Amino acid sequence: MKESLKQLHESVGHLAEVVATIDPEKYTSPAYPKEWSIADTMSHIGSGAVILSQRFDDIVAGTEYDQAFHQGVWDEWNAKAPEDQVADALVADGALLDRLQMIDEAGREAFEFSMGPMTFDFNGFVSLRLQEHVLHTWDIEVMGDGSVTLSEGAAAIIIDRTPIYVGFAAKPIGEDLEVRVHTSDPERSFLLSFAGESVTLAVNEHGGNVDLELPGESFVRLIAGRLDAQHTPRSVAGERLDDLRRAFPGY
Repeated sequence: MKESLKQLHESVGHLAEVVATIDPEKYTSPAYPKEWSIADTMSHIGSGAVILSQRFDDIVAGTEYDQAFHQGVWDEWNAKAPEDQVADALVADGALLDRLQMIDEAGREAFEFSMGPMTFDFNGFVSLRLQEHVLHTWDIEVMGDGSVTLSEGAAAIIIDRTPIYVGFAAKPIGEDLEVRVHTSDPERSFLLSFAGESVTLAVNEHGGNVDLELPGESFVRLIAGRLDAQHTPRSVAGERLDDLRRAFPGY
């Protein structure tokens, strides 16, 4: 099993374990961010699984995806009762995982998924789901355990794809700035650049003084708007950390 698929398998199982510990009366309690309840977050996971399953099936079959499909799915899931959003999400989540695990090697080699200007192979498609899955699982789990972090295995996959998302995840901070970032678990070096309205992230191949050092999972959460002061490891410090939190409000 490829590492991205292995990590998704583990995340799907972990989400089910997390949900099993939650009293159904708490389904309408806030998740993270607080604009969504736990049930809302599960509905997002579940509806996303249904949409991705359909897109996956269409790609494998060589048929065109109906762009109106996802709106119908969202309407259906928004109308569900909270307990049904949670229960049905676990079913849809498992069904998508089964689809992904069943495709043979030839099918994986031929697989190609387009999203806007970007094109992803099978591993990239799985990694997209993995990123969304682990972050939203964290959104739910952290409400019961404020010390919870992303798994190192998932973070190691997601972190190498963060340059793809920085452009749409970030907001300009009103000044030109370069921040050299070094992460552990996994060890990576990045250069985060703010220039006018542009924000980019690139592998830092030239070294230099490090402006921000933090675990890889924390950097993933920073880019996703999930590294507020309350959920930042004590070892993480940097004079520009508050600026970066404002630059990445979350998605």
